[in-house]
Amino acid sequence: MSWMRFLHRKRSDSELQDEIEAFLTEETADNAARGMSPDEARRQARLKFGNAQKVRESLWMQNTPQQWTSIARDVRYAFRTLSRTPGFSIIAVSIMVLCIGAATSLFTIVRSVLLRPLPFRDPGQLVMLYEQHRGAEANTPQESSYRPVAPADFYDWREKTSGFEDMAIMRYAGYTLTGERGELPESVRAAAGSWNLFQLLGVQPAFGRAFTESEDQPGNTVVMLNWSVFERRFAGDARIVGRQIHLDGKPFTVVGVLPSWFTYPDAGIQLWVPYRADVSPEFLRHHDYHQSNVIARLRLDVSLANALAQVGAVQYQLHLQYPHDPVNEDVAPRALNEDLARNVKKPLILMLWAVCCLLLIGCLNVANLLVARGVARQKEAAIRSALGAQRAVLIREQLMESMLICGAGGLGGILLSISATRFLARAWKDLPTAQGIHLDGAVIAFACVLMFAAALVAGLLPALSTTGKKLMSALQTSARTGASSVSRTALRKSLLTAEIGITVVLLVAAGLLLKSFLRLRSADLGCVTTNVLTLQYSLPDKKYDTPEKMNAFNEALLERVRAIHGVRSAALGNIVPGAGYWGDFVFTVKEHPPLAAGEDLPSALSGWADPGYFTALGIPLVSGRFFTSAERGSRSYKVIVSRQLVQQYFPGDNPIGKHLRVPAHPHAQAPGEADYEIVGVVGDTLYRVGKDPKAAMYFPILEGDQYGLMLAIHTASDPLQFSVPVQKQIASLDPELPVSDVLTMDQVIGESLVNARLSASLVLAFAVLSLLLASVGLYGVLSYLTTQRTTELGIRMALGAQRNQLLQLILFDGLRPALFGLGLGLIGSVAATRIFQSMLFGTKPLDPMVLSGVVAMLLLVAVLACLLPAWRASRLDPMQALRTE
Repeated sequence: MSWMRFLHRKRSDSELQDEIEAFLTEETADNAARGMSPDEARRQARLKFGNAQKVRESLWMQNTPQQWTSIARDVRYAFRTLSRTPGFSIIAVSIMVLCIGAATSLFTIVRSVLLRPLPFRDPGQLVMLYEQHRGAEANTPQESSYRPVAPADFYDWREKTSGFEDMAIMRYAGYTLTGERGELPESVRAAAGSWNLFQLLGVQPAFGRAFTESEDQPGNTVVMLNWSVFERRFAGDARIVGRQIHLDGKPFTVVGVLPSWFTYPDAGIQLWVPYRADVSPEFLRHHDYHQSNVIARLRLDVSLANALAQVGAVQYQLHLQYPHDPVNEDVAPRALNEDLARNVKKPLILMLWAVCCLLLIGCLNVANLLVARGVARQKEAAIRSALGAQRAVLIREQLMESMLICGAGGLGGILLSISATRFLARAWKDLPTAQGIHLDGAVIAFACVLMFAAALVAGLLPALSTTGKKLMSALQTSARTGASSVSRTALRKSLLTAEIGITVVLLVAAGLLLKSFLRLRSADLGCVTTNVLTLQYSLPDKKYDTPEKMNAFNEALLERVRAIHGVRSAALGNIVPGAGYWGDFVFTVKEHPPLAAGEDLPSALSGWADPGYFTALGIPLVSGRFFTSAERGSRSYKVIVSRQLVQQYFPGDNPIGKHLRVPAHPHAQAPGEADYEIVGVVGDTLYRVGKDPKAAMYFPILEGDQYGLMLAIHTASDPLQFSVPVQKQIASLDPELPVSDVLTMDQVIGESLVNARLSASLVLAFAVLSLLLASVGLYGVLSYLTTQRTTELGIRMALGAQRNQLLQLILFDGLRPALFGLGLGLIGSVAATRIFQSMLFGTKPLDPMVLSGVVAMLLLVAVLACLLPAWRASRLDPMQALRTE
């Protein structure tokens, strides 16, 4: 049968009806001419033609595929059946809406972040290159083995190797953007990229052009805008190309605007400048400034291993050439997509596993409901089977009910996932390509596949159980005491056991992540975190071009802030504990023997602080002293070290009076090559919550910090009340100086724990929902079981059983699948914790407190779910129960 006949069957039916009517009209006229009355003539014409309706139905069936007819009939039957029990239908559809919606939302994010190719030219050929110590992958954590690249190393790689089509380099920067027409100044995050970066990525500016090679030189003042600042600050006016904007007080010419989808390396970047533009030539020649990222495009005719071998050989020669600089021996690659998603990959995979467990629990719950529903309809199915209905037809009809439930749930889930996806994309910090996360055809196709799979999982077992070989026994025995009811009871208990087992796995995961987050939230940073306000500002070097001007501003600001009523202390530094990594220096100890050839130089986090920094933040003094005011404005060559540095490099020795020799460094923050006398030892602090303390050294703030100063204020009350007064004091000293990141220490810690909090919250929500579904399933199974055993319970009571004995009987019968599920879940948790073990902080993968809490919670919920059916069973009237048949 052709599809054209199927699509035009209504027209064929109309034409046939017209032909039949024409025949009847002509035959009626002939009969009338023979002398028949009009009615008799019409009747004889119909008798001669035969059954017109049957002819039309025959043609209709010929033009209609039998499968479509059967499916349409099954859909109508399933819809009528579900509409007769709206309570059941609403509950089942609601469960699937939540489960399919959550699964679709997580898949949307995982696909966008981990699976979908980046919107660059041939993204599979792009790799990130890092420096690496040989053997570091085996001796250090995976992430710390990838080390940023020094600019001089990059230029040697690009000049002396041919395995990659091209290489580009970028680093982060920051500027003060001042307005031309009275707009407020603001601090903007920026990036500096080599002139060939956008060409290598295959990115064309939306307006204007990219950088040229001649513009990537020291002192050049050209800039490219990202779309966000282009729309927000310049109202999306394309005429900004060719005009000048002021960064740090200097005029920069806008040469291009990047497209709206371009958010590399993250959406926080507002503008780009050439890599060499704001650095000195000396900076580019050094091999020890490791704060740049290198991206390379592999040649089509060269393997990655061969290309890396070339770069690795060059890097090893550099290591031998500069034995006294922190030059690594090797290089390590990482795919660009994997590099961007490195901080969110494990949490996303964990969320995906959790939502898959939730979906499976939802399917098992709906399957349990369908089994219970099949019990009430077993006589109907038996009668239809006795009248000749095939088992395949009965199974297909019941599967269609499951398809309708999951189809409605899937449609609702897709709508729910739209809002859920938007929420997760906003709430998840540092999520790459967040602006490109949305539902598309592939996601909708995935949701449709999910609907079909869920319908099979939820509907197949109930359909098979209610149409089995013992179906005819429903006509011979009571629905409550039939032999087939035993197998269905066992099936429901098995489904419930699996459901509870998966719930236990989710509860254990949620408990471990929640405890880990609480440990992170309460971690001791080594400093005061209560009533501390922090804010950042940068002094532009054009306006503050001498150390005297910088120090004059900083001194005046500290004096004014300390005079504010309620301020206990205030101090300056370049960063506060918990705010993240702030760079490190290598060093040697003057009083120690020289290092052996090939031995790695010691390194420590480097920070800058004024004399009141440690007191304001409550960092304890272990020995020695703090800086003095005289050491702020002159090169005193003093340094304060942390306890961790002393333990690592001065074991059993007094470090006070010893000297750290820090190599020359081109960065403006660097103290320069000299011997720095250790004048004090302070307590350890955490540079990031959840990380172990690292050795640290602190230098006096000499020439200010043109790349950013952090003002820390310890207050007597709510620190946020002081944010406006402090900013007013800054504005009174310099109205054009912007302030950024006005946060309390609690907010600083909270910002660093956003993803940990979100992961724990989502898994906990999935676990609570799973526990609710399991408790409802347990209640339903036990209620069904109690109804099945009404007659048995009546006999027991008639023979002298006490009510408390019946209560215990039903209660223990209901708790049995819960206990089995608990055991299976605990076994499964042992394997499941391996997935997210690296995400835990201060928590063992099989934490006894978490496991005991899960066991206690599940048993409590199980007892509460079983108590009501058991209590009802114990209140049965024996005579009424015996008459129930």
